[in-house]
Amino acid sequence: MDRQQKPLKSPCVSVCVLNRDDICIGCYRSGGEISDWGAMDNQRRREVLQRAAAREKRVNPFASQQ
Repeated sequence: MDRQQKPLKSPCVSVCVLNRDDICIGCYRSGGEISDWGAMDNQRRREVLQRAAAREKRVNPFASQQ
């Protein structure tokens, strides 16, 4: 983890249920992404957040754009 940057906060919303595709219905991260989050640097976390936002958009076209 880059010591000069504050770690990006987890997008967890405490709705921790994985669907049949291994995607959390609360934060849209995969099970692996959730498990690995603590060991990721901010760059990898940003990549995960982008993928999660894209997944959410596919499920909910009204999802907010960040």
